[in-house]
Amino acid sequence: MKNIHSKQHPTEAVEEDRESTAESIHNDLNPGYDLTNTIKPKNKPSYTEKDLESQRPSVQLHQTKSHVSTHDAHPIHDQHYEAGDEIYDKFPKWRKISIVAILSFSSFLAPISSTSILAASPEVVSTYNTTASIFNVSNALYMLSMGLSPLVWGPHGQTYGRKWTLAWAAITFTGFSAGSALAPNLASYFVFRMLTAFQGTAFLIIGGTAIGDIYRPIERVTAYSWFMSGTLIGPAFGPFIGGIIVTFVTWRDIFWLQTALAGLSAVLIILFLPETIHKKRSDQLKGLPKREQIKKLCVWISPARVMVLFKYPNLIIVAIASASLVWNMYSLLTPIRYVLNPRFNLSSPIQSGLFYTAPGCGYLTGTFFGGRWADAVVKRYMKKGGTRVAEDRLHSCLPAMGLVIPACMIVYGWSIEKEFGGIPLPVIAMFLQGVAQLFCFPSLNTYCLDVMQSRSSEVVAGNYMVRYFFGAAGSAAVLPIIDAIGVGWFSTISALFVAVGALGTWAVAVWGKDWRDRIDDGKEIN
Repeated sequence: MKNIHSKQHPTEAVEEDRESTAESIHNDLNPGYDLTNTIKPKNKPSYTEKDLESQRPSVQLHQTKSHVSTHDAHPIHDQHYEAGDEIYDKFPKWRKISIVAILSFSSFLAPISSTSILAASPEVVSTYNTTASIFNVSNALYMLSMGLSPLVWGPHGQTYGRKWTLAWAAITFTGFSAGSALAPNLASYFVFRMLTAFQGTAFLIIGGTAIGDIYRPIERVTAYSWFMSGTLIGPAFGPFIGGIIVTFVTWRDIFWLQTALAGLSAVLIILFLPETIHKKRSDQLKGLPKREQIKKLCVWISPARVMVLFKYPNLIIVAIASASLVWNMYSLLTPIRYVLNPRFNLSSPIQSGLFYTAPGCGYLTGTFFGGRWADAVVKRYMKKGGTRVAEDRLHSCLPAMGLVIPACMIVYGWSIEKEFGGIPLPVIAMFLQGVAQLFCFPSLNTYCLDVMQSRSSEVVAGNYMVRYFFGAAGSAAVLPIIDAIGVGWFSTISALFVAVGALGTWAVAVWGKDWRDRIDDGKEIN
């Protein structure tokens, strides 16, 4: 018989427990029957709990952090989770919200600069002793510069990452805004305005792509709608802010305010915005000879990388659809002071500036609903088809783009042309048109992120290039066309353009999956 203090193997203790349990169960089921004839336990001594505790093997468990999440525990995924979505768990929710807030504020800058000076156009014309038509050319050149810059910012954001590309753009935007405020003559004013626009587009392209870096496809439209609110509220509220400023001080103070806001954006980006890109192309340069590095960089940052994507029909159709909305927006906002002031006998910049707040309030209202509606549509189609298809989200913008916006433009134009409905009717039409645009832009922009994720920055850049080319054309052509055919017919033309864009978007939603098979073959191009 072993000494009570001798050690027992853990498996022996387990075996003894099993035999004891079996005997107990047998006695309960068969009272009076002696189980010792069939089960003969080994003659082992009793152990105290302390003794048994000393025999248990020492196993220390360590908490292991996930390599794809900032949380200690593995995330619980919902029914919409897709393989590979773990890359979007890099940042916690609060950090994602702060990133969207910084990007939304920055995206506000370039668009507000494009329209804030509109309310002060007579004052600028007087300062430089020019005409309203020449002044509108400066706005068209601003939009043209916004259209050209995506050829640069898109490839740079994909090569060097989001954070420092945005930081450089914010710093230079600040400097050129100050130059616009100090411009001594019309020529220098044109140059500084174009340079400001060239930097400002980076906020729109890189900012939107950064949102695609941190949100899953079925979540990102809601976040994108908040980002887009800055790009759309800026053009609408800019003239109102400019009207207040020019009423009490000079038009140059509009650009000094813009300079201060841009400086704040630069500080926020440098100090608080993390790098969001999953993999920078520049990382591939490590260890390569200098000659090979230069060769690869020339390929990666070439503007041709943006242009070549337009051989794919779904990308060019969605770009034209986006362009129809931008044409509509700037052709609506640009002539307000020239069209509405005579119609309603308005005399001050503040009075005409108030009309710009109608679409601005519509954009703000649409922010709360447009993104959620688009995400809900994607989830519904995903549940119906069993998988997520990038084109599904385009269905969400068809009612607003095909019906609401064209109807609002026609009502707005002809109510001004024929002088009926007073002030309320055009204001309501502008408000509803603003709401409807926030049901369109987030879906169109997010489609560009989804359809070709390995080159999302370049796809978004191409989309912005096309839309701002049309925005430039609209800004330059709106007043001459209105003078020639009237605001009613011009609004009808704009409405038809948007309707054609809606028809093209429907075609992409239906047949884009087949077209995308061709795009998939080009995803490996670096």
